[in-house]
Amino acid sequence: TLSPSSAASDVYKRQTQHIAGHDLSVTASLGISIYPDDGFDAIALIKKAETAMRNVKESGPNDFRFFIEEMNQRARDQQTIESGIRLALERDEFVLHYQPKLDLGTGEVVGAEALIRWLKPGHGWVYPSDFIGVAEDSGLIVPLSKWVLAQACRQACAWQVAGLPRLRMSVNVSAIDFRQRGFVEGIEQVLAETGLDPSLLELEITEGVLMQNVDATVGALNRIKAMGVRLAIDDFGTGYSSLSYLRRFPIDVLKIDQSFIRGLSRDINDAALGSAIISLGKSLKLTIIAEGVETLEQLNILKAHQCEEGQRNYFSKAVAPHEFSLLYTSPSQRHMRR
Repeated sequence: TLSPSSAASDVYKRQTQHIAGHDLSVTASLGISIYPDDGFDAIALIKKAETAMRNVKESGPNDFRFFIEEMNQRARDQQTIESGIRLALERDEFVLHYQPKLDLGTGEVVGAEALIRWLKPGHGWVYPSDFIGVAEDSGLIVPLSKWVLAQACRQACAWQVAGLPRLRMSVNVSAIDFRQRGFVEGIEQVLAETGLDPSLLELEITEGVLMQNVDATVGALNRIKAMGVRLAIDDFGTGYSSLSYLRRFPIDVLKIDQSFIRGLSRDINDAALGSAIISLGKSLKLTIIAEGVETLEQLNILKAHQCEEGQRNYFSKAVAPHEFSLLYTSPSQRHMRR
């Protein structure tokens, strides 16, 4: 039994068709189940072929896979996580931790990135890598992201009331969030409800998201930019955006992916790429932020290349709101490692 995800007669052929001024290609993902090993009736076989097909699509289109029993277990695990996320939203079990962003020249905290955590009763902390994928597949990422945006904006306002400086608050945006109808209006609503100055909100969007339907993307970004919200390309260097497209996006920040930062001191290619990205960003008058700064050697290399900002565990891990406040209330912590 075959369960194709798109109408393509040959999973291996990707012939481009020129239609209405556009070059289009079609791919197929196939899930395969076998009688009688995987089932004795059509319904059972189709369900297992569907499970195998979903497994294929997770690793990329234009391929096929035979059903194996481990796929069922994975599907059951995902269903359990999905149910847990729904309950967690109802029971308010999610919390945000905040990772400081530092000015590499002064060592002063200039912003924070909001990172979601799930404090699951009887289990302890559950980290995003264990549930965000399921949230995206199930559509639960939409209410989850709305909660993150509102909570992060409220926290930024609360820090100001407590006497902290006007710190930039960064929030990650998934592809599903960005393509959701009413996404831009939702940002406007949250800013209006929380009272946060739009210039203190920074949305982090990956290259892959930006390159999907570029014309529509540029339109949405321009609307967000018109509010005064800052825009950052996250994990820069791992995607496939061309320089011609990059110039079209109203971006304020490039975040160098941590994979390049890890190799700064030991891989000549990573060092060259990191230097090139910093130079590119400066030529476009963008702020450059280095993700994944873990060692003094990495920090010194970044400072030598005049990278403006950095974040990760060398400075501080992501911490709870009251711990973040201590970075300013404690004189010994306000200026962190230089």
